Amino acid sequence: MSKVELNKNVTVHYTGRLEDGTVFDSSLDEGREPLRTILGQGNLIPGFEKGILDKSVGDKVTVEIEPSDAYGEYLDGLVTTLEKGRFPMGVSVGDVLQSESERGTMVVTVTEITDDSVTIDANHPMAGKKLIFDIEILNVD
Repeated sequence: MSKVELNKNVTVHYTGRLEDGTVFDSSLDEGREPLRTILGQGNLIPGFEKGILDKSVGDKVTVEIEPSDAYGEYLDGLVTTLEKGRFPMGVSVGDVLQSESERGTMVVTVTEITDDSVTIDANHPMAGKKLIFDIEILNVD
């Protein structure tokens, strides 16, 4: 039976949830297909790849992934408050915008708006969170 190895095509079904049980993504949702990827190409978070490495077709595993092996720790330094006039009219809390910085394009989320300012957060929405995935290995080739 084929084992999951680096540079092999791997097909899995998965359900990702937070520690409180909230499901944030699942390939089992209606209309979704199993995830197919080449392991080791950087397409998956490191903890997901480590969790399925050396598993075999038919295996079902639950993988708990610490933030350092997922989307990183939450960094307060990535939260910035700027003058409201620098933002498009009608901007709302929860809006996802692109911002240019000296490091290139960043995706930010609007977290607070006052009469004079807008607070944005450049952390990934899953930063600082432990992720739990229930994974079934469907195919390895």
